[in-house]
Amino acid sequence: MGSRGAGHAAQFHVLAVDDSILERKLIERLLKISSFQVTAVDSGLKALQFLGLQDSTYQFHQEVEVNLIITDYCMPGMTGFDLLRKIKESTSLKDIPVVIMSSENVPSRINRCLEEGAEEFILKPVQLSDVNKLRPHLLRKRAEEQLSISNKRKTMKECNSEELTNSVCFATGGNPKGFLLCSRTGKASPHGVEVTEHAMRKMRRKKQLAQKKAWAPLEVSSDEEPLRQGEGDAQEVEQLL
Repeated sequence: MGSRGAGHAAQFHVLAVDDSILERKLIERLLKISSFQVTAVDSGLKALQFLGLQDSTYQFHQEVEVNLIITDYCMPGMTGFDLLRKIKESTSLKDIPVVIMSSENVPSRINRCLEEGAEEFILKPVQLSDVNKLRPHLLRKRAEEQLSISNKRKTMKECNSEELTNSVCFATGGNPKGFLLCSRTGKASPHGVEVTEHAMRKMRRKKQLAQKKAWAPLEVSSDEEPLRQGEGDAQEVEQLL
């Protein structure tokens, strides 16, 4: 079974996997000293169950996101290398950093794990200095996630702006001197009516009615001249907004 760190204020959540109870308790203690939240399990199978990649008869469920996995290499049933491959083959978990631990310094084994996608290969006994090496991987992963979210928001904003532009194009008749679109000020322009994104919903409701009318480009007139053709219609659009 596994044990959980109770500190909800911990910045990162680490899943620790080791079949040795002494090694497992040691890594769990070092991680908690470094302010990590920890879940510790004694096999690769239970790690997969916790991650949701394997059917489980245990009361495992991932209450919090796993930010990093640290696993022993030599374990019965499923080795740390096997666990690493399972995680990297998963489309939903492949981006989680994985660190391998081992008491044996075998270069070919180390290279194989690193080539398969492991972030670090740590020799036992694990020291506090080794645990401190984990944080840069976590910070880099979080920065990549934040950049991805920022890019998605930027794309959505651009799509919304394009949709807004298309929503008021019917009023211009293809004439850029008719109605001007502004998503920042919402103030009247000397050349026409500027429409804010806030007014987009009202424009949609009135679009069907407005499409039935022929709009002439709005012209600027002096106070002495009578309203030119299209000015009365432009004022009506302002009222609809």
